[in-house]
Amino acid sequence: MNPPVDNRESRPLRLVVLVKQVPDTANVTGEAMKEDGTINRAALPTVFNPEDLNALEEALRLKDRHGGRVTVITMGPPAAVGVLRESLFRGADEVILLTDKAFASADTLATSYALAQAVRKAGAFDLVLCGRQAIDGDTAQVGPQTAEKLGVPQITCVSRIDEVDVGDGSESGAAGATPAPASDGDDAAAGGDVVPRGRVAPRGRVVATRSVEGGLETLESALPALLTVTSEANDPRPPSVKLAMVYKDIATEALPGYDDSYLDPEADEAQVCMLDRGGRPVCRAKIVQWDHAAIDAERELVGLRGSPTRVKEIESVVLAQSEARMVEATEESIAELVHELIEEHILG
Repeated sequence: MNPPVDNRESRPLRLVVLVKQVPDTANVTGEAMKEDGTINRAALPTVFNPEDLNALEEALRLKDRHGGRVTVITMGPPAAVGVLRESLFRGADEVILLTDKAFASADTLATSYALAQAVRKAGAFDLVLCGRQAIDGDTAQVGPQTAEKLGVPQITCVSRIDEVDVGDGSESGAAGATPAPASDGDDAAAGGDVVPRGRVAPRGRVVATRSVEGGLETLESALPALLTVTSEANDPRPPSVKLAMVYKDIATEALPGYDDSYLDPEADEAQVCMLDRGGRPVCRAKIVQWDHAAIDAERELVGLRGSPTRVKEIESVVLAQSEARMVEATEESIAELVHELIEEHILG
């Protein structure tokens, strides 16, 4: 059950969720890899990366409590628009597709650079959320690398968001991704708060619990921040039939500039399509498409050109049954088998 809406004591949140369309690893075939070591995505069905779905659900829950906007960004081929449509069906307000031949064959370094550029272009934000890792690469590197490029703190492997405090709005709005000027050593000696060079000035705080080996750890971070979310965090809500009907025919629009006026219910170009569970008007979204030029990305830093990672060798591993043994379904036989497994250190 989703928490009740209560945005009386805090300003609305600006939330960005980074998601990925991934090959369905439950249906891997022998043609899953190309000769150059990259994934043959055309040979595999695709799904919404599971932990990114958990990150989206956390963002939607925060919006339910505080109000605000959920922006979803993905990078991939044109077909990756599928995860953006599904994000809209679940309640996202704004979706952006980064697609360009220049982005092809990117490793985590090039991917995080492109995503950070897109987050900056989308404007001010309080939290960036993404899944801990994608099931196609399992590197868990894109989230932390994106945080570093944005100059914001990060909490990884989050299983619960305990508190988000953004104040009553008396200060300026959500912190942007533009680094605040750094203080020199003299200012630090004087006891003033120093923002490290390249970092973003803090606005509010988030408290989150993360999974660590042997237990849990609760951390506090200044906002804006980036959180990577695990599957322990929640059970994602199902798509809304009403929203699926609203967006059933939606298509991408290449809009090189950033203009979100269509999300303002008071704007002439806005199309109010429904009211959310808090009674607030919901404006019909667009699927905005950006290429590398639209996000002001340097060509040499994206895609294969910006990827220092190289696959040295690929080895196909075939698991074959070498020995089989039938065990009678009796307590004695099972106890004997367990004893043998313990002796051979297979069971501890």
